[in-house]
Amino acid sequence: MSTTAQRRALENYRSRLSERGLARFEVTGRDADRGLIRTLARRLAEDGPDAARIRTAVQHAIAGETPGKGGILRALRRSPLVGADLDLARPREHGRKVDL
Repeated sequence: MSTTAQRRALENYRSRLSERGLARFEVTGRDADRGLIRTLARRLAEDGPDAARIRTAVQHAIAGETPGKGGILRALRRSPLVGADLDLARPREHGRKVDL
């Protein structure tokens, strides 16, 4: 049994976590995966664009879904070159004459 000071400290810690939108929980897994799970949890807790990408990838992997059509198009639209005025025209060459 913990003392009242320990109990109060634990309650304060859990309330600070919940204010940040986080929760502490325990999972059971292989000892070899301990570092992976901790790193994954830490990256997901950051809640940035990288965390959203990881979250989506893990959800798709667990659900067994394959990405739908248009994945390449979506990736190209996210490219930093979108909207850049690039001249992609190339001179047309007809090749060279070869004596067979």
